[in-house]
Parts: sequence; structure tokens; C-alpha cells
Amino acid sequence: MPKSFDFSIQSLQQLAQTDVARALAEDVGTGDLTASLIDPTRMARARVLARESAVVCGQAWVDAAMRQCDPQAEITWNVLDGQRCAVNQVVFEVTGRAQALLTAERTALNFLQLLSGVATKTARYVTVVAGTKAHIVDTRKTVPGLRLAQKYAVRTGGGTNHRVGLYDAVLIKENHIAAAGGIAQVMQRAAPIAAQADFVEIEVETLDQLRQALDAGATMVLLDNMGLPTLHEAVRINAERGQQAILEISGGVTLDGLRALAETGVDRISIGTLTKDVQSIDYSMRFEALEGDAA
Repeated sequence: MPKSFDFSIQSLQQLAQTDVARALAEDVGTGDLTASLIDPTRMARARVLARESAVVCGQAWVDAAMRQCDPQAEITWNVLDGQRCAVNQVVFEVTGRAQALLTAERTALNFLQLLSGVATKTARYVTVVAGTKAHIVDTRKTVPGLRLAQKYAVRTGGGTNHRVGLYDAVLIKENHIAAAGGIAQVMQRAAPIAAQADFVEIEVETLDQLRQALDAGATMVLLDNMGLPTLHEAVRINAERGQQAILEISGGVTLDGLRALAETGVDRISIGTLTKDVQSIDYSMRFEALEGDAA
């Protein structure tokens, strides 16, 4: 796996192919017994409607699901990733073998509803902090096996990705600090591997720990579960040092209190619920047989 994921069209397609193959194997197993009731020569057209307004996300996964079941399937998207759909709007249409489309239906919609849910929720948080310097950032609290897909959905909703995993960046938390013997000690241990990482970040819980981290050369600091007065003071301390570190907030962030957190002047706000507590978007697929296609 690359150190970071670029979410280019080619990379997305490769990721979607892998995710979908795994999902279809889980769902179809030795064969779709119900779809086998349909004449394999019969063609059909299907439309997918959004039952609620949402930021659409998951096009590559839908395409992969349909074409892994029917390589000749023709798919037309009316709403692209990152665009908002209206209630009852047709998001995409697909034509292909009826049997294959029925097999692909649930896998395609599962990806579309989950990823659209992440993108829509992220967009809601991004809107709240608009006009401040704060960026909305995801975490590693993702569905196992779907981390890159969910991080793409966060990006689609206007958010920013944190580290992909344990391999691409250093995030020193309280247990690392305790195990290493202190902030100065763990920062010293991090220095030799900093060049291998996208960034080195250290978590602090008090203003004294923040000062220690800055004294140790920290350039990225996670302010964990601090109240508003403490956050304002942390921003002031960092400003006194020439904005030495990127400051990130984490812990207990809610939509109601989000604007106040952003207005403290921090750079980033990381929110695990973007990918952990997801309300999937309601989509519905409707089929119609094409006349004259059955043998």
C-alpha cells in the first residue's frame, strides 16, 4: 500500500474493484439463487432514486458492482460524486442483463448509501466552520476494510484526511508518552523517523504539556478534550511562538459546539463520528423489463 492515497480516478477504480469483489463474494457466495429465477437473456433498465437530499458519493463502487456482474452494463450518472441530489431525483440509470443487475443491486446500493452518508455528514460539518481557518478532519475510526473508501467520502464532502493508518504518520498519544518516559523523550525518539512520515503529531491534555511539546520542537499538536478557555490560551501560546505548530482539536466534538471550537483559531478539528456513526442515505432502485429482449 502506498504511504498516502491520491484518490486519482485510476486509484479509485482499482480500490473500488477490490472492495466490490470482496463484497460480492460475501453476498453471492456460490450463486444468486433468487436471480436464477430470471431468464438469463432478459434485459432490463433500472433507475436509482434518492429518497432524501444528500451529497452523492460512491460512483466508482456502483460502476464496479454493476460491471463485475455484467461487463456490458451501460450506466448513466445524472448526479456525480460531490454533487447534491434532491429528494426523488434519479441519481443514475443502468441497462443490462436483468439477472446480473438484480445480483449487483444490494452491493451497489450498500456502497452508495454508506459513502453518501459519510460525504453528506462531512459537508454538514464543513458548512458550520465556513469562514474560519479550521479544517474538518477524519480519523482512523472507520469500518474495517473500508477505510480508504470512507476517507474518499470525507474528501468528497469537503473534509480533510488525517493519516491513513499506522504506517504513514506519527501520532504520539498519552500511552506513547507514558511508555517512553515523557514528552521530551518521545519527541527525541521520533526525530530519526520524521523523514519517513507524512507528519509527526503529539497529543497533549494540558497547557503545561503543550509548552513541553513546543519546547521539544513539535510542529503539530493535538489538543485533546480541552475546554474553550483553555483552547483560546493554547492558541495564544502558539502565536507567541510564531505559530510554531499546527493545532488540532480532538475529543467530544459535537455539531452544536463546533462553531465555537473553530472560532478559537485552531487549524484542524478531527471528528471520529464522520466515519464511525454514519446515517446511510436512503436510495431505491426500480427495475423495468425491456420489451422484446427475452428469447
